[in-house]
Amino acid sequence: MTVTDEAVPDDGPPPAEGMPVEDMPDRADRAHQADRVPEAPPVRAPSPRARRGAPWLLTAALAVLLLLLTLASAGLGAYEISPGDVLSSVAHRVGLGGGELDRVPESVLWNVRFPRIVLALLVGASLGCAGALMQGVFGNPLAEPGVIGVSSGAAVGAVAAISLGLDFLGTWTVPAFAFVAGLGTALLVYSMSRSGGRTEVVTLILTGIAVNAFAGALIGLFIFLADTAAVNQITFWQLGSLSQATWPKVWAVLPCAAAGLAVAPFYARKLDLLSLGERPARHLGVDVERLRVVLVLVVALLTAAAVSVSGVIGFVGLVVPHLLRMAAGPGHRFLIPGSALGGAVVLLAGDLAARTIAEPAELPLGVLTALFGSPFFFWLLRRSRRRQGGWA
Repeated sequence: MTVTDEAVPDDGPPPAEGMPVEDMPDRADRAHQADRVPEAPPVRAPSPRARRGAPWLLTAALAVLLLLLTLASAGLGAYEISPGDVLSSVAHRVGLGGGELDRVPESVLWNVRFPRIVLALLVGASLGCAGALMQGVFGNPLAEPGVIGVSSGAAVGAVAAISLGLDFLGTWTVPAFAFVAGLGTALLVYSMSRSGGRTEVVTLILTGIAVNAFAGALIGLFIFLADTAAVNQITFWQLGSLSQATWPKVWAVLPCAAAGLAVAPFYARKLDLLSLGERPARHLGVDVERLRVVLVLVVALLTAAAVSVSGVIGFVGLVVPHLLRMAAGPGHRFLIPGSALGGAVVLLAGDLAARTIAEPAELPLGVLTALFGSPFFFWLLRRSRRRQGGWA
C-alpha cells in the first residue's frame, strides 16, 4: 500500500524513546513559543485633549519667550541697561508710574534699541507668516517665500538704486525700490505661470526658479557697473541687517505687515481644505485659483515689506512653520499666527546674537540665519527622502 504525502503530517522529529505520548503536544507548543519574536508594546497615540492643548501651550511659551527676549534685547549691548530701568522707562512712557532715565540711557533705549526691536518683530512675523502661507499654497513643507521671486526681485531693486546712485527719495530710495521690485516680481511670476485661466503649482515653481536666476544675473551686472563704495553697500544689504533701524522705517513697514498679518488667518480653513488636494477642495466649495491669487499677493506684500528694510534674510519662512507643524500638527488655525509669533522670536533672538556675539562689531543677521537654517534644511531633505523611500 502506498501512502501519499498528504496522509503523513510533518510534526517534526520523532519523539525520543521513553517519552510519553501525552507530553508531545506540550513540547511542540514550547518550541513554537521559543521561536516567536516578542511583539513590541503598542505605541499610544496622543489623546485628542493633548492634541488640542499643544497649540495653546506653544503659543503661551512663545509669548513668554518673546517678552523675555524683548527685555534682554532692550538692556544688552555696548551700553547696558538693567531690566529694572527698562521697565521703569517703559512704565513712565505709558503713564503707569516708573521714572525717566538719564539722558544717555533714555536716548539709547528709545532711539536705538526699541526701533530695532520693533522692526525685528515686524520683519520676523512677516517672514514666518509668509512661509506658512507658501507651504500651505504649494502643499509642500519645503516651500518658502523666495520661491516666487520676491526676495530676489527686491534685491534687484535695491542693488539698482545703490549702483545707479539714486537718492531722489532720500533714505527711502533703497527701501522703496526694493519693495516695488519685489512686489512686481511676484506679480510677474504669477502672470507668467498662468495658462488657460489656471495656475499649476509646478509651473509656478519653475517660473520662480527661472526668474530668480535672471534676477541673480541682473544683480551681478549692477555690481559690475558699481564703484567700490556702492559694492560695499550692496554686499552689506544682501547679507541682511537691522542696524539701520529707525522709527520712520518702523512706521513704513507697519501698515504692510499689519495688513498681511491681519488678512492671513481668515484663509486658515481654506488652506486646511486645500491640503486634501485641489479636487476635494473644489468639491468642498473652495475657489482654488482665487485663493492662490490672494495668498500670493499677501505673501508678496509681507516679504517685500520685510526685505525692503532688512535686506535678504533667509530660512526664517522655511524653518519656523515646519517646526511648529512638527510640534502641533498641520492645522492652519494655529500654524499661521503661530508662525508669525515664532518668526518674531527667531529674528529677535538672531538680531540679539548678531550684535552681542562679536562686540563691538556686528555680525550680518542674514549670515546667522543661513548658518543655522542651512543644516536644518538639509535635515528636512534627508527626513523627507527617508520617509518617502527615495525621490524616484
